[in-house]
Amino acid sequence: MSQEQGLAGRLVGKMIHSNVKKRFHTVHWIPPCFAITPPAIFITNHHGWHDGYLMYHVVKALKLPSLDWIQEFDSFPLFAKVGGMPYPASDPQARAKTIRQTIRLMREESKSLILFAEGILHPPHEILPIGKSLSLVARQVPDATLIPTAIHYQQSLHERPEAFIAFAPPIPNTPNLLDDAHCSLTSLLQTIRSAAQNPDHTTFKTLVQGTHDINERMKPPTWIK
Repeated sequence: MSQEQGLAGRLVGKMIHSNVKKRFHTVHWIPPCFAITPPAIFITNHHGWHDGYLMYHVVKALKLPSLDWIQEFDSFPLFAKVGGMPYPASDPQARAKTIRQTIRLMREESKSLILFAEGILHPPHEILPIGKSLSLVARQVPDATLIPTAIHYQQSLHERPEAFIAFAPPIPNTPNLLDDAHCSLTSLLQTIRSAAQNPDHTTFKTLVQGTHDINERMKPPTWIK
């Protein structure tokens, strides 16, 4: 299985990749240190417009075809070709249909789910309460691996921002799932913020190399003395 469906999916994926390369200096990550057996639910904070684009790169790198609920899906329905599903804020019936389809695909095809669990895009730095959709899907797909996933943006040392992504160990599906997910995600986000302050970023690997600063691009060739 691939994250991209057919030619249209490959074209959408290329568009996403081109956008990230153009908008960011580097996308850093700490790959999971544990094996992930699908289906998985990536319980992700939602602090940036590019969150979905970055998570596309994550699940593609991990070879875990995933679904992604998108509130403004109707603005670009071709996102369906890379796992996007409609989740309009003003249409409860459409959201319910998407949740049912998600559960079916996770059960029958082991699709994973990128879940921006706070429910809305909002400024950093806090984590909002985790929505009940997490417990609903986890209850219906009890074998899902529940992975808190933090995204942090930083702009200071480079012309374009950097992004940092990391994963906490999977959390159990218990009656305290929403609180446990909130605590794990909050702690993880604080950890990667601190790690991102190291200008060498030795803790991280490169997920996407974006566009270097103009001074980096203008360095003379090594043969010029």
